[in-house]
Amino acid sequence: MHILAVGLNHKVAPVEIRERVAVPAEEVGSFLGSLKGGDGFLEAVLLSTCNRTEMYAVAETYHGARNFLLNALSRGEESLKGYFYVHYGLEAVEHLFRVATGLDSMLLGETQILGQVKDAYLAADRAGTVGKVLHLLCRRALAVGKRVHHETAISQNAVSVGYAAVELARKVFGDLRHCRVLLIGAGKMGELTAGYLRELGADFLVANRTVSKAEELAGRFGGKAHGLEDLPWLLGAADVVLSSTGAPGVVVGRPLLEEAIRNRRRPIFLCDLAVPRDIAPEVCGLPLVFLYDIDDLQTVVDANLKERAKEARKAQSIIAEEKDNFAAGIRELEVVPLILSLREKAESIRVREVDRALGKLGHLSEADRRVVERMSELIVNKLLNDPTLVIKEYAAQEDAQIYLETLSRLFRLEIKAPEKELAPELR
Repeated sequence: MHILAVGLNHKVAPVEIRERVAVPAEEVGSFLGSLKGGDGFLEAVLLSTCNRTEMYAVAETYHGARNFLLNALSRGEESLKGYFYVHYGLEAVEHLFRVATGLDSMLLGETQILGQVKDAYLAADRAGTVGKVLHLLCRRALAVGKRVHHETAISQNAVSVGYAAVELARKVFGDLRHCRVLLIGAGKMGELTAGYLRELGADFLVANRTVSKAEELAGRFGGKAHGLEDLPWLLGAADVVLSSTGAPGVVVGRPLLEEAIRNRRRPIFLCDLAVPRDIAPEVCGLPLVFLYDIDDLQTVVDANLKERAKEARKAQSIIAEEKDNFAAGIRELEVVPLILSLREKAESIRVREVDRALGKLGHLSEADRRVVERMSELIVNKLLNDPTLVIKEYAAQEDAQIYLETLSRLFRLEIKAPEKELAPELR
């Protein structure tokens, strides 16, 4: 058997190409089902997100599987095939581990991809295209992802300006659940920021020029919607203001804010995430007003990216270790048929000889017969325990095949399972 990964991502293909090859979640099962029986194809998992579409497969041959999967993922369009990459053997394993840990993501170290890998695995399992190799690989990838996020700080530093703004507000106010948060703008940045706020359990208000868009965003994330005409009293009530409109000019000028906070006795924290800026820089001169713009936040993001890059090196060391562990696990899978054959032969001998002995001991009670039966089972299990462990140890050695063939001949074992040899890259 051969493991390979065929796919494309944000690094090699623009969004218009990724859109053409993406497979909607509701179509994943039927897409995988259409692959069954195709050119040596044995197992497959399809991972399709906004930033990548990748197939992880097990096949009888590399060449046939590569061409078959390229044709399937590109829908037969030759112009698309040049965007795809192919990884073989342990390179494919390492690639999936990097994907699951967020090392291959557009946002280094992000954690959402781990759940997407899990969903892809479960979808393939439901479609009946996961066998013992991909079961082992996907479970190991999920475990590696969890281990990296537990043992490193790769996902702990904000690397988007929206998240950085929320984190900065948390440093100032602590628990945002006790603050009044105002989002100005209901676009993409506002949507991302609303998502962060919901994760923190913060209540927030959304103000937007088009009220229907504010209502849509507020409805999705549990906020309350307003029009921009409500800004005077909204600003007066807010502790944290995060603004990200697409307006061509200033939305919150000094006179507006000055009037809104005239009788205020507590500080107000403002983050301007827009370009051009939504909040007039002159508001900094007002008492108890703290303003940060996108350049301030980008400095935080850049510093955090450097920290994540340091943690990425730790993560890569974990991946290298886990890749070796996976290879050892695959080798153990190879010897399972040999172990089963050895145990089946021992069991058949045990049953035959116990039946023969009990036939000559007709005077034994049923309880005595069970004692004899149990004693014979224990003898076989104890005799085979060490050989089973040694077989698994030999499986990890380069010259394993010599020992395993010797054992097979020594006991005249018949390996019944139609196990195909794994690719040399996994030996």
